[in-house]
Amino acid sequence: MLALFDLDNTLIDRSASLEEWARTFVRSRSLPGGADAIICAQLCERAYPEDFVALQTVLGLEADPRDLWHEYVEGVARDVRCFPGVREGLEALRGAGWTIGIATNGASDIQRAKLAQSGLAPLFDGICVSEQVGVRKPAHGFFEAAAAECGAALSAGGWLVGDNPETDMGGARAAGLRTLWVANGRGWADGLDAPDVMAADIAEAIELLRRRAV
Repeated sequence: MLALFDLDNTLIDRSASLEEWARTFVRSRSLPGGADAIICAQLCERAYPEDFVALQTVLGLEADPRDLWHEYVEGVARDVRCFPGVREGLEALRGAGWTIGIATNGASDIQRAKLAQSGLAPLFDGICVSEQVGVRKPAHGFFEAAAAECGAALSAGGWLVGDNPETDMGGARAAGLRTLWVANGRGWADGLDAPDVMAADIAEAIELLRRRAV
């Protein structure tokens, strides 16, 4: 059975890594108070090199935006942390016969840097990053590409584990996958079709999958 996992704020705590990097970046350049909030607001959903063109202007930075991007990639990857139980859970899932893959939106260099630094990359049968395949969640084509990266066919079914109700749950459902939502302290929004399964955190989500027959 195939299980695809979102990366940011599902397997790793992207929000905490971004906030830590922003504070360090602001201190290193003696930027005024509140600059870290501006950075986090700009990058909270996603981060691409062009975002640093905007930040350069807003913050009055002299550095080349390309250099700022590389600084961001290195810094965020260095600070990245998995949520508790992720590594052990994924190893157990593989041991139970599951095929597992990463299905993440984002720029290829930062997403792969986070996977490498966290030590998670070798655990996956395939890694699908939206920039690399040219299509983003929730598009059907993205999930086809993610399954193919794992040597599987989307038509054979499987699961998507993620934290975003629209791009993860909605997109995966439309693509024919079963859905497992990681709440991370949130409630499910009224008016949205509920996922197949809800879990309080990623450790519980992986354990729920592991208990199911392949």
